[in-house]
Amino acid sequence: MSDQLRPRASLRTAVVWEVLKDALERRVKATGRDALDVLDTGGGTGNFAVPVARLGHRVTVVDPSPNALFALERRAAEAGVAERVRGVQGDILGLFDVVERTGYDAVLCHGVLEYVDDPAEGVRNAVDALRPSGALSLLGAGLGGAVLARALAGHFTEARQALTDPAGRWGEGDPVPRRFTADQLAELVSAAGVEVGAVHGVRVFADLVPGVLVDTEPGAMDALLRLEAAVAELPAFHSVATQLHVLGEKRV
Repeated sequence: MSDQLRPRASLRTAVVWEVLKDALERRVKATGRDALDVLDTGGGTGNFAVPVARLGHRVTVVDPSPNALFALERRAAEAGVAERVRGVQGDILGLFDVVERTGYDAVLCHGVLEYVDDPAEGVRNAVDALRPSGALSLLGAGLGGAVLARALAGHFTEARQALTDPAGRWGEGDPVPRRFTADQLAELVSAAGVEVGAVHGVRVFADLVPGVLVDTEPGAMDALLRLEAAVAELPAFHSVATQLHVLGEKRV
């Protein structure tokens, strides 16, 4: 895939983008429409929204940050997709103050549940925005990845704290309010009326490999990308992933 069609040709988004692109292609075939209506909750500056619009789809981004929405508008214009990207200020818990229910073929909820007071309500709203059989793409912070990272950094007490804390936090200085296991995310999605199709581990190795190695060793970036893709669907690696991606379809 060309870099132009990725949110970022990077370790942080490549696996999710490949899965999302395939899901959108399936929705195009199922609906018989080339242009889908896509909602990106917490979509910020458009890391996913702009590439999705480049595929020809209409994207509505809901984000609480005016600065992020301004950057989104500029980014969409520079990419030549301004007419297919709409930014709206709001958040997932007040989602239907700014968008309609059952109005979208796909909903992205990436990096949102960690920061909301009620993750279950957030997932329910995302699902309620979907049309029947619509696709849900959910990305959340992984508990195991945080435990492993703190332990490898020598912060063993913090690693144990994250492991036993109900929210998966390693201490007061932890910038992430909440983390999840793969089972927890799958349960949230299933309870909201979505059939889970696949779970992927994201950034299994990427955050543990020294950046200088990836940047200077010839072919290291491509090799690491291939490795990440190879392990993403293997359940054994979900427990140590920095992020977890759940893809599902709204039950009819």
